[in-house]
Amino acid sequence: MDSDTLTGLLENVARKFPDRRALSVSGKFDLTHARLHDLIERAASRLVSAAGIKPGDIVALTFPNTVEFVIMFLAVIRARATAAPLNAAYTAEEFEFYLSDSDSKLLLTSKEGNAPAQEAASKLKITHVTATLLDAGSDLALSVTDSDSVVDSATELVNHPDDGALFLHTSGTTSRPKGVPLTQLNLVSSVKNIKAVYKLTESDSTVIVLPLFHVHGLLAGLLSSLGAGASVTLPAAGRFSATTFWPDMKKYNATWYTAVPTIHQIILDRHASHPEPEYPKLRFIRSCSASLAPVILSRLEEAFGAPVLEAYAMTEATHLMSSNPLPEEGPHKPGSVGKPVGQEMAILNEKGEIQEPNNKGEVCIRGPNVTKGYKNNPDANKAAFEFGWFHTGDIGYFDSDGYLHLVGRIKELINRGGEKISPIEVDAVLLTHPDVSQGVAFGVPDEKYGEEINCAVIPREGTTVTEEDIKAFCKKNLAAFKVPKRVFITDNLPKTASGKIQRRIVAQHFLEKP
Repeated sequence: MDSDTLTGLLENVARKFPDRRALSVSGKFDLTHARLHDLIERAASRLVSAAGIKPGDIVALTFPNTVEFVIMFLAVIRARATAAPLNAAYTAEEFEFYLSDSDSKLLLTSKEGNAPAQEAASKLKITHVTATLLDAGSDLALSVTDSDSVVDSATELVNHPDDGALFLHTSGTTSRPKGVPLTQLNLVSSVKNIKAVYKLTESDSTVIVLPLFHVHGLLAGLLSSLGAGASVTLPAAGRFSATTFWPDMKKYNATWYTAVPTIHQIILDRHASHPEPEYPKLRFIRSCSASLAPVILSRLEEAFGAPVLEAYAMTEATHLMSSNPLPEEGPHKPGSVGKPVGQEMAILNEKGEIQEPNNKGEVCIRGPNVTKGYKNNPDANKAAFEFGWFHTGDIGYFDSDGYLHLVGRIKELINRGGEKISPIEVDAVLLTHPDVSQGVAFGVPDEKYGEEINCAVIPREGTTVTEEDIKAFCKKNLAAFKVPKRVFITDNLPKTASGKIQRRIVAQHFLEKP
């Protein structure tokens, strides 16, 4: 194995930094890189010998953010199979769709299990196996039996760059979720890009706040850290908790963290209501997966004394596409998602012609981190790979410094009587209102204009805002045609499992109300 594969890179890390901390379960135990590697190798052998996993098989995993997930995810790809992580909160019907669509051969869960997932697996005649690690010195226990003679069966397997490694579905912002197969080369390319742009080394440490069944937490938080010889801490609860976040960050000497804007806002709200006596000195804070309003960026920097670097990513690119640089490498621009990292990026018009700076078009990419295509979806692939580029579905432009600015999803731009309105621009204005905690703009059907703009806002704790307040504020800060016609005051916005706010879902939620 070489470092054209993720497994090869992690093997090299275990050899180079055997005694450095790799993974901690907060307050419970630590694993070194050498110990983690040993556990992965042994678990991979068990998958091959006891569970009958063969190269190319798809293995579904549904866990909280636990050490068992990390070991089993990496063991699956070490066994030359493909890992398909699934959200533990899915219904039985959703599990049935995802297990069936991925052609999963095995379902892995914690020993506590997952009733809806098991129900779906049973219906599809998919074997269910549990995984448990009691402590750092224990072997990982799988609920299958095998003979000791084949315990090292994974050592005979050689991983290849084109081996399937990860299978995820798009979040389905515009349609039915599409299956995205990613290879060992895709994974290792993305890990190397993330390591390079943030200069991650064995001295770094982070706490995972995002679910590991999505590329953001999995690639940017977990795998890039492990691939750099750095350390990762999993919260004791198996998920993000605002009350334990800063204690964990301090206890494990964290140097950075990555999150979606909604989590950053929760952390800021916690800072306002229950500030810590002191905060750790961070190299940087990273934001990705949704637009970060400039006002939130500045509040984060002011509160925690670290540069906030906004990035741009998607599942089909194995996460990272562009990022603002570290301060020593150049300025980071609020409202921009930075410069391309480790791949070609261009702004194309509808004819496939590359646009000059400051001209809007579709953001398109190509590089070793990009999927070769959606599974069993020739129509989607034809559209997505037109002109020899992968089309992201996002409208944006490069400024004269080469920084990318996103205007919005092609299908989310609001067309009000021929005027194209970027909902991101309206979001940014809403969030500058002193009494607004969260805000999102979205388009709704309108008889006169075709589409009209509405918005929903969550007031800050202890404040009261009215629809008239928000409209008056918007009139001062936006052109008249961009001012929301209707404002919904709410205490909750529907979000996806990864913390994204999808405008289509928000629009449906509020339009269903009388």
